[in-house]
Amino acid sequence: MSATKSSLAALTLGAIGIVYGDIGTSVLYAVKEVFGSGHVVFTPENVYGILSIFFWTLTLIVSLKYVVLVLRADNKGEGGLVAMLALASQSVKDKPALRRVLLMVGVFGACLFYGDGVITPAISVLSAIEGLEVASPAFKRLVIPLTLIILFCLFFVQKYGTGGIGRFFGPITLLWFVTIAALGIVHIADNPAILAALSPHHALRFIGDNPGTSFIILGAVVLCVTGAEALYADMGHFGKRPIRLAWFAIVMPALTLNYFGQGALLLQRPEAVKNPFYLMAPDWALLPLVALATMATVIASQALISGAFSVTKQVIQLGYLPRLQIRHTSVKETGQIYMPFINWGLFIAIALAVMLFKSSSNLASAYGIAVTLDMLITTILTFFVIRYGWRYPLWLCISATGCFFLIDLAFFSSNMLKLADGGWFPLLIGGAIFTLMLTWKEGRNLLADKQRADAIDLRSFLDAVFISPPARVEGTAVFLTSEAGTVPNALLHNLKHNKVLHENNLFVTVRNHETPWIGLDKRIEITPLGHDCWQVIVNYGFKNDPDLPAALEPVRNRGCLMDSMNTSYFLSRDVVVPTFGGGMADWREKLFAQMHHNASAAADFLNLPNNAVVELGSKVEI
Repeated sequence: MSATKSSLAALTLGAIGIVYGDIGTSVLYAVKEVFGSGHVVFTPENVYGILSIFFWTLTLIVSLKYVVLVLRADNKGEGGLVAMLALASQSVKDKPALRRVLLMVGVFGACLFYGDGVITPAISVLSAIEGLEVASPAFKRLVIPLTLIILFCLFFVQKYGTGGIGRFFGPITLLWFVTIAALGIVHIADNPAILAALSPHHALRFIGDNPGTSFIILGAVVLCVTGAEALYADMGHFGKRPIRLAWFAIVMPALTLNYFGQGALLLQRPEAVKNPFYLMAPDWALLPLVALATMATVIASQALISGAFSVTKQVIQLGYLPRLQIRHTSVKETGQIYMPFINWGLFIAIALAVMLFKSSSNLASAYGIAVTLDMLITTILTFFVIRYGWRYPLWLCISATGCFFLIDLAFFSSNMLKLADGGWFPLLIGGAIFTLMLTWKEGRNLLADKQRADAIDLRSFLDAVFISPPARVEGTAVFLTSEAGTVPNALLHNLKHNKVLHENNLFVTVRNHETPWIGLDKRIEITPLGHDCWQVIVNYGFKNDPDLPAALEPVRNRGCLMDSMNTSYFLSRDVVVPTFGGGMADWREKLFAQMHHNASAAADFLNLPNNAVVELGSKVEI
């Protein structure tokens, strides 16, 4: 019992540090953007109304939708949009047309994650550093340079991993929540009547009196729930109970107290609207608060960067992106990875956003479209999971998701008003990545069709070869092929140029499935082909860490004398030649050919020893 409580406490602390960093730093800018927009007339009644809208937005979207409903839709313990997409597609696998539509919707939602991933670190760190302007206007010219320096340092250290500093994330973020709660309590104590805004009638009165304004400011109100998707995405790391406990016991009370404290401050000092969060603090605490806010926003950004690495690896294993270089930054935690291309690509996009928008208020105009569209997509996918996967009655499914769909749609529609003011930026990023993903997926399908049409049956080929067998050399050859049962080009090249065959030959096909985990008991399928040759199929879920040498260990028990020091891995690296008009638009065929050319070999992705890989290739026209 004591160990269970200790584990729960540790997981809850970890969830506070990783899951809630983004939503926890929204207090820096959410209230400021609502009242600073110029749409809301500054009156005590409107302050009560806005605070009530904030509280009930947190309650409906985070507490009810994500914590109560969406967390139930786990895919073998895993969460996140990719896991939900796999769950939804499996639920409607007997409806091919609907499944294709859901796959496209879900993949586009995953692409929007990258758009959100660019805006979140930019607005979070920038809003933290802007606290220096409150201390002295002279610091204004340093805000952007300091923001860029902090972000560069954050991305630079990614290659070293976060194992050493990760254990401090929870305590620092917990200190952040305690601090913002304390700031709120101090100002609530000066005006306890502000707590009346907990009543929903203030929100309903404001909406009834100002329907047009209410719709417009939803684009700013949504800032208080940015990061809600992280609750679901990180479910596999911490579990449902710690995430729920952290939300109801620590995070939501702290956020509510701080928002209401900002409201109490504004009632006393309306001029504090220029930056109500930092003006809550006494002068002596301002610089320490800026430092703590900076650490909190860096931790929130770190969680998003790690999420980008994880999502990219999952998308690669689902076949929507080419294999990229992956480095494991921890010998203990296989999930701690570093992807150089994603890392520096994100940094360049974030730095561009900081220099383009220049302030957190301007970035707020770009923030929200990607977030609310992802929320809307999550709600849609949830409907199909509970209707076709869980087989709940239609009326119950509509009741459970219909209300959230209307709320998400209202927030998304309001945020579309920001399209011309910067909302195009995350959509542009998401749209570009969506195009790359679809091009790669369709291109690989075309390539597979072409190779399948020209393929030679493996068993028949081996029977013909061993009529007059070539010389056999010591060791084991592992030939990787995308289609099981076909002759890999690498084998043909080896026989043609070297005129030898290894003592043992494995023909390995790696298959990735729309499920998070595939256990070791179902990892490989082995079929003897005779002549000391075996067909091996290796199965991975999109959350598994591919490690081909480790996966092939059971082959030893089937008569193959594998020796890691005397095993060669042969990869068929094809040169793709676009035919222009063979299946995709000309520019997409050219794009696919370039992506295929630049994609890293499978060695990094499958954890193969680099010095054991021989690359052989052939030209393939698509």
